[in-house]
Amino acid sequence: MSALDAVRARRSWSKVTDEAPTHDELLELVSAAGRVADHSGLRPWRLIELRGDDRDTLGRAINKAEGEKGVSSKPRRAPLLIAVVASYRKSDKVPRWEQEAVASGVAHMLSLLLDEAGYGVLWRTGHYTRAKAVAKAHGLKKNEELLGWLYVGKKPERTRGGFRRGVDASRFVSRMPRP
Repeated sequence: MSALDAVRARRSWSKVTDEAPTHDELLELVSAAGRVADHSGLRPWRLIELRGDDRDTLGRAINKAEGEKGVSSKPRRAPLLIAVVASYRKSDKVPRWEQEAVASGVAHMLSLLLDEAGYGVLWRTGHYTRAKAVAKAHGLKKNEELLGWLYVGKKPERTRGGFRRGVDASRFVSRMPRP
């Protein structure tokens, strides 16, 4: 499959099976995903693997952020969650927004690689990503922000829909205005 075909086939998978890539399989894919464009090679990102009971720890933190007791079931919707963390570095040349773009690029590249390997991926974000309880559960440092989680599991055998129409590129591409 070409890169163009892989991108055209990409979709979000809200339902996945209980099978996930192993830690070693994940490391191989992250090694490739980490090759995104990165001004000054700062590598302003890191990923946190959440499996098994880690997901319950996150579920408790989500409920705490909501002022509720118990464990949210949301993190149990996939066997593997990958927390995407922007880990900002001091730099006179690379602004914060650009470092966040690198972290986002790694996450998106990883989602494409996981998809190609037969895993369904859904990138979940939301207000929980900025909650203190959730940050604490992930061990985030002062220079870090949680950008969301990749929910990962094997693609189910039968799927409905999921077809996503391509964008009308002519609406989004223009030429530089002439003076």
